[in-house]
Amino acid sequence: MFATHAVAAAGSVTLGTAITYPLDTIKTLIQIGSGSGKQLTSAQVLDTVRAFSGNSGLYSGFGWSALGRTLGVGARFGIYEILTAFYKDGREDNFVYIHEALMAGIAAGAVESLISSPFELFKLREQVKSASRLPSSTSVTEKKAVSPFLAKLLRGYSPDKKALNQSLGLLSTLATKHSNMKVALQEYPWMITGSGNPPSVCDVRRPSDVISLEGWRALWRGIRSGVVRDSVFSGIFFSSWQFLHRAMLDWKAVGMNPPPRSDEEIGPLSPLAVSLAAGFSGSVAAAASHGFDTAKSRSQCVVLPKVGHL
Repeated sequence: MFATHAVAAAGSVTLGTAITYPLDTIKTLIQIGSGSGKQLTSAQVLDTVRAFSGNSGLYSGFGWSALGRTLGVGARFGIYEILTAFYKDGREDNFVYIHEALMAGIAAGAVESLISSPFELFKLREQVKSASRLPSSTSVTEKKAVSPFLAKLLRGYSPDKKALNQSLGLLSTLATKHSNMKVALQEYPWMITGSGNPPSVCDVRRPSDVISLEGWRALWRGIRSGVVRDSVFSGIFFSSWQFLHRAMLDWKAVGMNPPPRSDEEIGPLSPLAVSLAAGFSGSVAAAASHGFDTAKSRSQCVVLPKVGHL
């Protein structure tokens, strides 16, 4: 029975993710690309993705998203069921109060965020790549001229050799006691771009590149915003759902003769009504947590070196 439920849950989450994923891509790119003086629209984002990656670009990073959501949503509902089982223990009607559902949802959301954060990072960077113009690759001779240290940090990255030489030329006039300043500067990770700026997230999107250049902690970048986002979402979702579920049961029990003594005597609710109630609860929860979702998305779209490379 456990295996059956696990397979059904994984299939449901994957199907739901596949249906809504293009909307998630558009939402993420609007969050990242918009600013105080530049507000992107859905049409602009859609046209950009289609121009650079085609319609398939709307599903960039889908595998990471499906895997992360399967594990994260499983943890969310699993933790919620475990916690509410303690609340319901000893009660005749297996009833959960709204404040209990809120507290259990907050705890479940925090666990979900810790599990799904690395998958969200890789998914987001694949989505950004789908709407970005990739630079033309450099020649084999130029690639060999780059220090082996930088080549090891970002395998497959094509450095801007011209900009790198210009930057080194400007710095070569500085007085220094270093035996070979040019080689030392080439060992600095951000000089791989030639300008001293960090590489684009499009070039640091694979797990090996993220870990080697930014460190393991980068997998949980923006975790504080993520924990608050998922805790707020889960808390409001489960408490709103519990309130609506209770209201639907009470409404159905009106006029029953004799009056039902327990929820089991009321019978099952309409699948349509249950779906609408869940959708409304999710919409309210998403609206309340959207600001934290934007903060997390923008923090994950920044490449920062690990401490050893500063």
